[in-house]
Amino acid sequence: MSSAALSIDLAALVANWRALDAMTACETGAVVKADAYGLGIERVAPALAHAGVRQFFVAQVNEAVNLRKLLGKGPQIYVFAGHMPGDSGLIGVHELTPMINSVDQMLRHVESLPDGAFGIQLDSGMNRLGMEPAEWAALRDIAIGQGPSLVMSHLACSDEPDHPMNPHQLNVFKQMAADVNAPLSLAATAGILLGPDYHFDLTRPGIGLYGGAPFNDADPVVALELPVIQIRDLEPGETVGYGNTWVAQRPSRIATVSAGYADGLIRAMGDAAFTYAGDMPCPLVGRVSMDLITVDVTDLDTDLTGDPTHLSILGPYQSVDALAQATGTIGYEILTSLGGRYTRMYRE
Repeated sequence: MSSAALSIDLAALVANWRALDAMTACETGAVVKADAYGLGIERVAPALAHAGVRQFFVAQVNEAVNLRKLLGKGPQIYVFAGHMPGDSGLIGVHELTPMINSVDQMLRHVESLPDGAFGIQLDSGMNRLGMEPAEWAALRDIAIGQGPSLVMSHLACSDEPDHPMNPHQLNVFKQMAADVNAPLSLAATAGILLGPDYHFDLTRPGIGLYGGAPFNDADPVVALELPVIQIRDLEPGETVGYGNTWVAQRPSRIATVSAGYADGLIRAMGDAAFTYAGDMPCPLVGRVSMDLITVDVTDLDTDLTGDPTHLSILGPYQSVDALAQATGTIGYEILTSLGGRYTRMYRE
């Protein structure tokens, strides 16, 4: 096969949702924004719905419209961006639930969809989305009178369990949501791991579903095999790739592999990352280019195995987060950058 193969284990993804759900005594939703973190919402969302998810979260209304077409009526679909100008028709027709972030959004929603469902997003200290305490105080009675489906906030430092921002935001959220007669939500994946105080009525895991940190007990969901186009022998002093950034220090064998930054193997990987031939690490060398990477396979015992036809960059020997750490980023970026040229194979 000439294209790289991205394998996505839907059974593992569902097992991760069930494991996170079992950690709480409340309802567990699922975040499927950014095309289910790059893994394909067309397959991921129905698998989660079949497993019992009834509360889904996306970032933008166009994602929510696509999700409603996939799931049909029934599941509630929340839009983090809220009720943006020009979205009223789509929100109404597709029965979406915008998370209201401001007075302007609240007025827009009440005026255009007075009977439409909505949620409220509160800013408990992250300063990104949601109403700040003063704004919420001015709008609170009106909003509560309209009957929100959910009141939520988002933790800024939940992946650092001992960070003082966690209890601070918890206390602010409790104060802002005091006496609110609506379901409450504060915890995404890392918030679930902080314990019951953060769970409230609904949790909304994202990265943990897809096998990412900080849910270290997650089952791996993705594997990525890259085809080798050719292997060449280099003498000491010869260089590889654009800019001559890698110079052979010994007689070397270099594999040219069919994948590059157009496929989500970000250029920053450089020679910090590894591929694997079985359990044998093989380092990237030279710059990542648009369609190709180059890999040092000198140390492979080809007398036993022959030249590799494929190399693994995600799989049992290198997780999404291990690859991210090696390249100075986070697992979220690795997953959501996975390109559209891969041959995708789903396992139920």
